[in-house]
Amino acid sequence: MENAQILLVDDDDDLRHALTQGLEIDGFNVSPFADARQVLEQISKNFYGVIISDMRMGGMDGEALLQKVMEIDASLPLVLITGHGDVNMAVSCMQAGAYDFIEKPFATSRLSAVILRAIEKRRLVLENRTLRENLDAESTLDKTLVGRHPSIMQVRTQISMLAKTDIDVLITGETGTGKDVVARALHDEGTRKNGPFVAINCGALPKEIIESELFGHEAGAFTGALKRRIGKLEHAKTGTLFLDEIESMPLDLQVKLLRVVENRTIERLGSNKSIPLDIRLVAASKTNLKQLSEAGDFRQDLYFRLHVAAINLPPLRERASDIVTLFYHLTRMARARFRREIPEISPSLEAELMRYQWPGNVRELRNAADRFVLGLGLDLQTSPPGGFSGTGAGSLSSQLADYERVLIENEIARNGGTLKATYENLGISRKSLYEKMKRLGLNRDSMG
Repeated sequence: MENAQILLVDDDDDLRHALTQGLEIDGFNVSPFADARQVLEQISKNFYGVIISDMRMGGMDGEALLQKVMEIDASLPLVLITGHGDVNMAVSCMQAGAYDFIEKPFATSRLSAVILRAIEKRRLVLENRTLRENLDAESTLDKTLVGRHPSIMQVRTQISMLAKTDIDVLITGETGTGKDVVARALHDEGTRKNGPFVAINCGALPKEIIESELFGHEAGAFTGALKRRIGKLEHAKTGTLFLDEIESMPLDLQVKLLRVVENRTIERLGSNKSIPLDIRLVAASKTNLKQLSEAGDFRQDLYFRLHVAAINLPPLRERASDIVTLFYHLTRMARARFRREIPEISPSLEAELMRYQWPGNVRELRNAADRFVLGLGLDLQTSPPGGFSGTGAGSLSSQLADYERVLIENEIARNGGTLKATYENLGISRKSLYEKMKRLGLNRDSMG
């Protein structure tokens, strides 16, 4: 509230003076004006504050001022002061965009309460707007993999380094962490971006058809093969083949895939002719392939051949400081798809997002963002804070420290690294914030 500006306009000198004094006693920073046209010179789309205007004034009245204010920024809160006979007009003004109206006579405390609500709404509007502008200014890769946590920044760095090479890549991570997004980014950011991106989910295809799906077949190769079919490997020529859930691939087919990886040639089913391949192979697994290979459930030689370059995606609970920023990004995407405005994202809603564990990771967060924009609520189950390890282990003090670390990380990220705004929003002193950061091992630079 301390940085918010209250612009008060009333051509009645006595009332203007009295309201100014009363609001200043309540702690507001008030700038009084006798002419509404002077107010228009003080505001812009970035104005942080509230406009208070009498309804009936000489020159430009409250209704005309409202119209001009809405042209500058339809989200600017304007509160009208009305006489008894102006109530119907004030209601029409609220329909036209006014925040609220107060009928004379009134206590200053009532006006102060309205102003406080209007300031909070304006703060949220400006924060949402800043986040959207920051997203617009980000690079394509920043928009694809949103976040400032060191783990996701490392993933973006790995993609940038690997995309320009032709090396095969193995992507690992829990369900919903965005392995398909990373695979697509490797393609789009690389030299093969003009070629096809062919994706196949090894776990979604029946064992009987996956070989034909990958390698293709000649007419008569098996019962029902009435004509030649080009397989996914051949179809991905000059582009990228993405094999998702590769841990589901049958062991006998892994042998054939190993030959493809090593020799870059294939043979269609029912043919002895070798066909050269010009592709990049990207594989993904939601399980630990090294452990599977050691247990004999995945070919060890194929694992080592695929593991030359690997990208591991962190679960969302391990980068909890990104949850709110990512939610803003996903609601913006949902707004474009559904053509619906984004409801107000309040501090309590942000806290609810942070408390949840997100077992479905980014995919689950995207579904929550879709529901939120559609007006269906979040529908989250109670869960420990998102910054925890998920085990619930440790002493009470250590778990509280984990939660405190997540809240501070998120606030620093939300304020673009500005510590002044961080300790003001958290309601603590600068010294207290620095002490907490030192105790919790937080570094502003490491968080972007």
